[in-house]
Amino acid sequence: MKNRNIYLSLLVGWLLLCTACSPRKVYLSTSFHEPATDGLRFIYSYDGYHWDSIPGIWLEPAVGTQRVLRDPSLVQATDGVFHLVWTSSWRNDYGIGYASSRDLVHWSEQRHIDLMQDYDTLTHNVWAPELFYESVTGEYMIAWASAIPGRFDGTQRQYYTVTRDFKNFSPVRIFYDPGYNSIDGTVIKRSENDYVLIVKDNRKPGFSNLHAAFGTSPAGPWRDETVAFTPEWAEGPTCIRVGEDYLIYFDLYRQYRYGAVRTRDFRHFEDITERISVPKGHKHGTAIVVDESVVKRLLQEVKRK
Repeated sequence: MKNRNIYLSLLVGWLLLCTACSPRKVYLSTSFHEPATDGLRFIYSYDGYHWDSIPGIWLEPAVGTQRVLRDPSLVQATDGVFHLVWTSSWRNDYGIGYASSRDLVHWSEQRHIDLMQDYDTLTHNVWAPELFYESVTGEYMIAWASAIPGRFDGTQRQYYTVTRDFKNFSPVRIFYDPGYNSIDGTVIKRSENDYVLIVKDNRKPGFSNLHAAFGTSPAGPWRDETVAFTPEWAEGPTCIRVGEDYLIYFDLYRQYRYGAVRTRDFRHFEDITERISVPKGHKHGTAIVVDESVVKRLLQEVKRK
């Protein structure tokens, strides 16, 4: 019995030590301000509800026809490297911006990734690229919206490609075609073979809201669409897990502020807009979970500047 008690005491102590040594996690979201020529910004949160700005511009756009940086989407791979894609042009462009970083302070040379020229040279735009990283396979999926004259009455449909190195890409395929104008899709993995798509119905007026759909892979096919869970004029969704809840943030762009809903099943949604706080001026990006050291490094860099 004495040995057993000693063993249990050592086990508890080891577990407490491991907990104490585990890096504290923080929610970090990409952002941008208008005009979109300024560049990449960040906000962060410890509780998922209340956000603070990290002052400064961390990447100035240098690629694309119009050289803008909108809709920044960020993932972190298992090797610690961050990968960023963004809308780099309003129109008359076949691609998006891309850069990578190990600390979000120092960035690789920016590259313009041509996505649509080989698919259709009539492509009018490549908007709102969204990254999804599948850690099991090491693959990155990029999904975006494009309008092509002569297809779908010239309205937006969503496409995707897959890559492992951001140099070689799978053939472009349709990602989501609900039969109407659609944009701003973001994918959430709940478990193996269980994925949720949050997406914008881009028809106007009377729509411009968000709903969910379900699939067994990050590329769909998507089925069983829910009714809209946001008011009109909502866009740019991103989703974080806070305890047992999923919080879906979105840009209420005509109100110049963020909105949010809370859900556990993506079928029943609670409006929590009045419970969140996001600094004024920040536009939609992608929220991820990072080690606290990442945010501290950014804040230290702000002081150094």
